[in-house]
Amino acid sequence: MKKLIIFVASMLCAGFVNAQDLASVTEIYNSGITANEAGNVELALQNFKEALVMAEALGEPAADIAQNCKNSIPILMFSLAKKAVNEADYEKGLAGLKETIEVANKYGVDDVAEEAKGLVPQVLMQKANGLFNDKDFNGAVEAYKAVLAEDATNGMASLRLGAAYKALGDKESAIAAFREAIANGQEKQAAKQIVTILQQEATANLKAKKYDEAIASALASNEFGDNAKAYQIAGTAASNAGKLKESIEYFQKFIEVDPNAKNSGDILFSIAVNYQKMKDLAKAKEYYQKAVATPGKIKPDNMKVAQQMLATLK
Repeated sequence: MKKLIIFVASMLCAGFVNAQDLASVTEIYNSGITANEAGNVELALQNFKEALVMAEALGEPAADIAQNCKNSIPILMFSLAKKAVNEADYEKGLAGLKETIEVANKYGVDDVAEEAKGLVPQVLMQKANGLFNDKDFNGAVEAYKAVLAEDATNGMASLRLGAAYKALGDKESAIAAFREAIANGQEKQAAKQIVTILQQEATANLKAKKYDEAIASALASNEFGDNAKAYQIAGTAASNAGKLKESIEYFQKFIEVDPNAKNSGDILFSIAVNYQKMKDLAKAKEYYQKAVATPGKIKPDNMKVAQQMLATLK
């Protein structure tokens, strides 16, 4: 920005009043430049806004000043908006960015409008993350929704939205958000979160003796790949519900998925017990033998029972 010098004598043809007004608007414009150079952006913006109003009233004689003000005002507004964001005053910063976009579009300063527009989703994300980190999960939910309103393909925003819903105990909304995250590039983390929610639900149902619900939730968690823990929960729930054949199938899937699990001996023991309850003694003996062959992976009490059964089963 360059300061303007007005030679009043050259404006005599326009009349003394116009020349005086032009000198006044030039002085205000130059004051804006001085304030901006001194780092007083707020005062500079105020001066340029005032100068613009006066310049537009004067018309052609002040056309250059008016245009210079229009070029400068969006830049200064953008600067103040970014300053607010850097100070974590996100509401002020976002309001400033939106006003910057509006004014920049109005004055044809397209590069500033585009840059400010591109910054909005980033600021919304910063705001949302801040609320999440402060454990304001209700606020975070609304803030992540605002991010997604700007960019529905923001997978990280969907992932964090799901985490906020999960923290609030809204499992259905959390899973829906995590599915959106999967669809937008966050497959691994989002799928892991869904599995965790469903297995926690399955464990809670098992504890509450809601065995059918426990089985359903556990098996649903296998949508993203077979999981030994899910089969263990399903097998235990089925066994407790007296569904011995189903229980054996789930426990056998556990062994297939994780044959070296630290509790694999206990799972083999459970299969043996269920076969024995079904009067299939040959299969019971087979699995008791497999169970005792896993020292360190079977509870001592189960090991003792398995050895006793092998001694008595014929």
